[in-house]
Amino acid sequence: MNKLNKDNLTLIESRFKFIQRKIDKKLNSLNKKSFQRNAETWNRKQGGGGKSISINGDVIEKAAVNFSSIFGKKLPAASLATKLKSNNSSKFHAVGVSVISHPFNPYCPTSHMNIRIFLEIGKNALINNWWIGGGFDLTPFIVSIKDSSDWHNEAKSTLDEFSKKYYKKFAKNCDEYFVLPHRNEKRGIGGIFFDQLQHKDIESSLFLLEKTAESYINTYEKIILSHRNKKFSKDDQAFQLYRRGRYVEFNLLFDRGTKFGIESNGRAESILASLPPLVSWPYSNSKTIKKKNKSLISFFDKSWKERI
Repeated sequence: MNKLNKDNLTLIESRFKFIQRKIDKKLNSLNKKSFQRNAETWNRKQGGGGKSISINGDVIEKAAVNFSSIFGKKLPAASLATKLKSNNSSKFHAVGVSVISHPFNPYCPTSHMNIRIFLEIGKNALINNWWIGGGFDLTPFIVSIKDSSDWHNEAKSTLDEFSKKYYKKFAKNCDEYFVLPHRNEKRGIGGIFFDQLQHKDIESSLFLLEKTAESYINTYEKIILSHRNKKFSKDDQAFQLYRRGRYVEFNLLFDRGTKFGIESNGRAESILASLPPLVSWPYSNSKTIKKKNKSLISFFDKSWKERI
C-alpha cells in the first residue's frame, strides 16, 4: 500500500469497525439482567469523525468502545511521532479503537485497550511514513494471581506469533508507562504497550492489531465471568472507589491517548469516557483501606517476570 485512496482507507476503517462491534457485543453480554447501550456518531471540524458506544449495566457499570478516523494537516504532538519522515508529508490520517471497562463488582478489574494506525500523507496521496501503536492493561482492586497470570500468558502467546521479542519489550513498556509518579505507584498489573511500530508491512501490522484486540477481549471476558457473582463487602466497595481515583489521576494528568484526543480537537465526551462513574478521594483513610492498599501496591510492584 503506497497510496491512501478511498478504497484502501475504507478497508482499514472497516477492520477497526469490526473490532469495535465485536468488543461491544462481548461487553454487553457480560451483563446478567440489564444494560443500557447508546451509540453516537460524531464529526470533527478539522477532518474525520467516529462512533462512540457507551454501556451501563449490572455487571459492567460503565464501558466505552470508541472508533475514530481523523485527518488533518498537523500531526498532534501526543501521537508520539518524533518527527515526520519526509518534509513532503502534508497531512496525517489516524484510525483507531479505544476501550475502557469499569465493572460494578470490586472483584472484577477495570481494563483498558487501544489500537491505532497513523499514516503520514504527502503529495499525490503517497504514504510517506506509517506506524501502529496500542496495547492493553488491567487494573484490579483485589489481588488475583490467576487473573494476572492468565492476562500476561495470553498476551505473550498472542505476541509470540509475530515475534518472540515482542512480549518482553512491550510488557516492560507497559510497566514503565502506567505509573503515577506523584504517587510513586503503578496503575495496575500491566499488560503490553507499544508505539511507533512497523511490523513488516501495513497489512501485517493491521493483523497484529486485530490479534491484540482479540487477545484483550477474550481474556477479559474470562476474568469477568469468574468474578461477577462474588459477594463483596462495603469495605471492598469503598476501596474500589478509592483506587478508581488513581485511574482518574493517571488519565487526566499523564495519559497520551487523552492528550491526543484533546490536541486533535476530538469529541470531549468520547475522550473523557475513560473516567469511572463513581470515585472517591477521602482526605484520610481507614485502617482497612490502608491495609488493602499496601497489599495491592505490593502486588503491583512485582515484575512481569514474577507474575507468570
